[in-house]
Amino acid sequence: MSKQPRATQGVGTKGMPRKDRERLILEAAAEEFGAKGYARGSTAHVAARAGITKPMIYEYFGSKDSLYLICLEQAGTRLVEAVGSAQRGPSDLSRAVRTLEAVFRALESRLHDWELVYDGTLPAEGPLHDTAAVYRRELNRMGAVGVSEFLRTSPAVDSLDADLVTHLWYGTVSAAVAWWRHHPEQTADEMAARFERVVAVLCPDLWATSDATGGASGMKGGSSSMPGGSSDNRPA
Repeated sequence: MSKQPRATQGVGTKGMPRKDRERLILEAAAEEFGAKGYARGSTAHVAARAGITKPMIYEYFGSKDSLYLICLEQAGTRLVEAVGSAQRGPSDLSRAVRTLEAVFRALESRLHDWELVYDGTLPAEGPLHDTAAVYRRELNRMGAVGVSEFLRTSPAVDSLDADLVTHLWYGTVSAAVAWWRHHPEQTADEMAARFERVVAVLCPDLWATSDATGGASGMKGGSSSMPGGSSDNRPA
């Protein structure tokens, strides 16, 4: 029996416009590399997922690295834009909820995007490593800014306290995405509602303050943005 992915065996793309075929290949590649990482990801399996021949991948993209790079750029851009848009609004606890809600919406049906940006099997140097580092640093920066603005009203918090809270936030985002990976039946709306409930239980006083000032209002209506923060190395 063939070990190639079965879902697209024999599909074929004859007569498909070039742009549509490129999009199909990129989606198949994002799923393959997201599931297995750069090192173990196979262009033969990408071809099988897309219902094309392996040589066609090289005809379109030139190399495995070039194919991965485009997938990485698309995933990283989506994440950074989502996180950035979530930073608008009150800097209270509702900002964390807005951010994670945005992450969930950006990653719905695309959890592999997170894996592409935080792929621990990327080469230690070169374009793939450097490009991933750019997106990770920007996510880190937004996370650190969000934490700093949240803590600004607490004079008792020193710089090391803020650094610890920042790393706790990075871990929270990573853990939420990892949990979702193990519960793929959950929708983005369900994940957002679950996180909001957890925040309300763990931080009732802070959440009540956010709600009273309007920061928590409208959360259930959805947001078009995403979270700020992730470790420069792959989050644990």
